[in-house]
Amino acid sequence: MSSANASQPTGPVSPLRARITKASYPLIARLHGMPKLTLPIITLLLVVIGAFAPVAAGVPALILLAALLAWLGFLSWPVVSGGSKALRIFAVLVVGFFAISRIVSG
Repeated sequence: MSSANASQPTGPVSPLRARITKASYPLIARLHGMPKLTLPIITLLLVVIGAFAPVAAGVPALILLAALLAWLGFLSWPVVSGGSKALRIFAVLVVGFFAISRIVSG
């Protein structure tokens, strides 16, 4: 039982969200046109680099991964449920804490 409005945000859209969504459209459209495994492969590469590369390369990879997850989470925020929102926040926090632990451990 899905309605036509299930994937559409409800209520007014803030000017910031409208600007970010509009600016993101070309990149999202480009990602959509790529093979389906492109984004998972990019994510996996950033995780592997972040975990196993020296700190000088690993931390920027983890920061880039956190930014990617935050950006995708921001774009999908209006159309996901509470549990999915919590999972998105948790993923960004885990990557951020891992980046901090890499910095601290040197």
